[in-house]
Amino acid sequence: MQKEKEFESLVKRMMELLGEDVNREGLIKTPNRVFRAFEFMTQGYHQDPIKVLNEALFKSDNSQMVLIKDIEFYSMCEHHLLPIIGRAHVAYIPDGKVVGLSKIPRMVDMFARRLQIQEQLTEQIAEAINDVIAPKGVGVVVQARHMCMEMRGVEKTHSTTTTSSLKGLFLKSNTRKEFFDIINAPQATRF
Repeated sequence: MQKEKEFESLVKRMMELLGEDVNREGLIKTPNRVFRAFEFMTQGYHQDPIKVLNEALFKSDNSQMVLIKDIEFYSMCEHHLLPIIGRAHVAYIPDGKVVGLSKIPRMVDMFARRLQIQEQLTEQIAEAINDVIAPKGVGVVVQARHMCMEMRGVEKTHSTTTTSSLKGLFLKSNTRKEFFDIINAPQATRF
């Protein structure tokens, strides 16, 4: 409760510094709304990737690539506290165990729900999979729009940033090519 009140007080002061009347009808509850929004958007600080992934590890003889494509996420730039809107493509090659499919998007969200830079987000996802699942290889590609580039500064509204992290077998040219071919293939009709 103390943290909430302090946060709301800071938001109220910020609005005053911007020249707003914090007592006008539309702004009276804004400090609490902002607190709740930031609490949700940064909940990843209170989640553990080891726990998320370990809860759904299963033995498997599969030795072929497992890929979850187009995982939508929202994050916030650590430099300006503005939104990052993107998609992650995450693949791994099992080595005796697989993870429940829903855990990969949950892990993407966990790392995205922290103040971030895209490069670090990409690496955190790859490292967590590599460390917990211990696969033969991991490939992560993140494509995102950054509101700090679109809403201010250079104001480039059609720019997309792409980052990747490849580990193990994904460093080999044939696996790397297969991974990029799949994620860049035209999307089939949705199910």
